[in-house]
Amino acid sequence: MAYEDITYEVILQRMLDRIPDNMDKREGSIIYDALAPSAVELQLMYIELDTILKETFADTAQRDYLVRRVAERGIEPYPATYAKLKGIFTPASLNIPIGSRFSCNELNYVVISKIQDGEYQLQCETLGGSGNGNFGDLIPIDYIQGLETAKLNELLIPGEDEEDVESLRQRYFTSFETKPYGGNKKDYIQKTNEIPGVGSTKVTPVWQGGGTVLLTILDSEFNKASNALIKTVQEEIDPTKDGTGLGIAPIGHVVTVNTVEEISINIKATFGFDEGYNFNSLKTTIQNAISNYLLELRKNWANQSNTVVRISQIETRILQIEGIVDIQNTKINNSTSNLTLTEYQVPIFGGVSQ
Repeated sequence: MAYEDITYEVILQRMLDRIPDNMDKREGSIIYDALAPSAVELQLMYIELDTILKETFADTAQRDYLVRRVAERGIEPYPATYAKLKGIFTPASLNIPIGSRFSCNELNYVVISKIQDGEYQLQCETLGGSGNGNFGDLIPIDYIQGLETAKLNELLIPGEDEEDVESLRQRYFTSFETKPYGGNKKDYIQKTNEIPGVGSTKVTPVWQGGGTVLLTILDSEFNKASNALIKTVQEEIDPTKDGTGLGIAPIGHVVTVNTVEEISINIKATFGFDEGYNFNSLKTTIQNAISNYLLELRKNWANQSNTVVRISQIETRILQIEGIVDIQNTKINNSTSNLTLTEYQVPIFGGVSQ
C-alpha cells in the first residue's frame, strides 16, 4: 500500500466527519483549530511510513538502505580501486626506487614494482577510473639522479569506481538464482568478477578434459585484458595449475585464465545529410554512436555464446543523430551481412567512412 493519497486535507476531513454535525466545526472554530495541527502531524507520519515502505524493499531502496538489505545475503558493494599503469623510463639501465612518486597532468602515481629494465608498474594515488586514460610525460615529485625521460604509456589494470546502485541491486536479485557453490560456473563468475580490474568472465568447463576450466575475462572497461591483469587473476584463482587447490579454485580443478581476441569493426555507408551538415562535421558523433553500440555488445559478451554485430542496429543508432536523414549500403568490414564473432571474440571500433 502506498500513502500518496493520504494528505492533510483528507486526514482533517476524516477527523471532522467524526464530529457531530450539531457542533461548530467550521474553519476557525475551536474544534477545527484543535484538529488541524494533529492532521499535519499525521500527514507527516504517513509520509515517513511511505518512505519506510520504499526503503524496506530492494527494488525501491536508495543506496544506504540497499547496502543494509544486500548485506543480509552476504553481499557488499565493490569498493573503488586504484588504476595500475606501465611507465617507460630512460635510460633503461637506471634503477627507479620502488615507492618513487610522479605526477602526470593532475594526478600522482607511485612506482610499485619493476616489470623489466626501463619498465615499471605504477599505481595511481587517486581511487577510481580517473587514472585509466591519463597518459603522457611523468614528472618526478622527488629528484631521481640520472633520470632522463619518464612516460605513462599503457593501462595494465583499470581502476574502478565504487559499485553503483543499480549494479549492486542487480547482483542482489541475481543471488536468488543459481547458487554459487564449490566451483560451479556461477561460483567462478562471481569470484573472478570480484577481483579488481575484471569486468566480466566467461567460463568454459571441461575445457581440455575432466577437471580443466578456462576463464576468459574482459577488464573493467570491457576491453581485452592486459597480461598483467591475466597474471593477477591466474594467481588468485589457480597459481600452480596442478589441481592442488592453492587458490580460489577447488581441489582437482586446473584453471587457465585468458582473454579475448579483439576484432576491429570498420563501417562504410552512404549517408544522407540534412541541410547544413556533412560527413566531416558529424564524423565524431557517428564514431561515438558506433563505439557505444560495440561497448554494449562487449558488456553483454559473457552472456552470449556468440556476439553478432548487426547492420540494422548500427543504422538505427546513426539515424538518431541530428543532421542525418538517411543511411544506405552499410557494410561491416566490406560485407553487407551481419558479422558473427566466435565465443572468444569481441568487437572494437576500427573506423567509419563513406
